[in-house]
Amino acid sequence: MSEVAVITGATHGIGRVTSRELARAGKTVVMLCRDLTAANAVRAEIARQVPHARLEVGRCDLASLASVREAAAAIRRDYPPLGLLVNNAGMVSTRRRASVDGFELTFATNHLGPFLLTALLSDHLDKAARIVTVASRIHYRGCLDFDKVTNARARYQATAAYAQSKLANVMHTFALARRMSGTGISANCLHPGVVRTNLLPRWLRVVKPLITRVMFDAERGARTSIYLALDPGVAGISGRYFDEYQQPQAAAALANDVELQESLWKRSALWTGAPQRATNAGCHADLSS
Repeated sequence: MSEVAVITGATHGIGRVTSRELARAGKTVVMLCRDLTAANAVRAEIARQVPHARLEVGRCDLASLASVREAAAAIRRDYPPLGLLVNNAGMVSTRRRASVDGFELTFATNHLGPFLLTALLSDHLDKAARIVTVASRIHYRGCLDFDKVTNARARYQATAAYAQSKLANVMHTFALARRMSGTGISANCLHPGVVRTNLLPRWLRVVKPLITRVMFDAERGARTSIYLALDPGVAGISGRYFDEYQQPQAAAALANDVELQESLWKRSALWTGAPQRATNAGCHADLSS
């Protein structure tokens, strides 16, 4: 497997920990981040902790399709085929905001950006590459309402928007694994646990002192991401949803609805202009249907 690993959202929380452990495992880690100043500070911090770390920084704002395209082009130009892609970055907006492309911001950042990045890099993956996506248990509460992605007047509720985006992460993973079947590339997703990060909504921060014992710190929250990225026991496993204890679990019924997965895929490809097909390691993966 290629030693090049790309990870999004590496400046905080589990992304920072995952980046450090990938570097410790000998990977060349390419950290795609919106804030280059923060990313370079994290790179310096990890370099102090892991003296022989190979770390690179690239700019990528997942809420901007143009930025995603620029980042993918740079990866393809500057690095050999990847052994690992970790779609880690995520956010939730407490009010409805639109991305630069006009999509609801939480959905754009958490699903459309990673969807496009994965599509653009799908034919730049090693034949044994792994795609790992950080989803959430909240996807069980999610439902797909495409109108809420594009309609600025649609009713907005932060938890529902976040749940929808995480449901989309799981559905994308399952549809991607189906398309990658037979290529040697795996795609899995995970729930990291309830992690104390800057992603926590304001109401949860208020009650955090009361529930600290049931929450993970970033070190603990990164375990499943690291497991799916590095553990040899996961080789060959694809299209699964794992919990915070590194155990495969049944995803929500909606996430397993193949017809709904395909509807999401086609709509996402239309919205992002993602390439319809990609060729990898001599195998032709149809990313259009």
